[in-house]
Amino acid sequence: MSADPRLILREEELDLGLELLLVAESAVWTEVDSALAAAAPGLGRSHWRALFLIRRREGLGVLELAALSGLSKQSASKTLSELQRAGLADRARGELDGRRRGASLTPAGAALEETLSDRLRTRMAAAYRAVGAQGVQDARRLLANLAGPRLSAGRREV
Repeated sequence: MSADPRLILREEELDLGLELLLVAESAVWTEVDSALAAAAPGLGRSHWRALFLIRRREGLGVLELAALSGLSKQSASKTLSELQRAGLADRARGELDGRRRGASLTPAGAALEETLSDRLRTRMAAAYRAVGAQGVQDARRLLANLAGPRLSAGRREV
């Protein structure tokens, strides 16, 4: 679907959208922080992001994790190494490129990711139900447009 050239948004409407995005992000991170404190003390937001993204895109490497999460390459590498040391992720050399080491979750990592993400899924489901089917589709389109090309990093076509 192409952009509607007739749509004219005032600065106030755009600012409200930005405000809502920032407040929603804060609510998500509060939920993540609370879940981490209860289930995995010592792990932080970058660890949850990595666990979630690895579950969604198995074989994710450092560069893709950095592109998707906004972490620097150095931070993404450190986060993956910490998950590996904690027994939550494994990294294997790529078949085509031995330098590339894609990540996968261990059973313990998958269980922790499930515990952490379940709280967010519950919150997401309630929000989706509040806006209905068309609202869900519209929200996904809006967020995908905001994410831009970053969304395709590490995506494997089946």
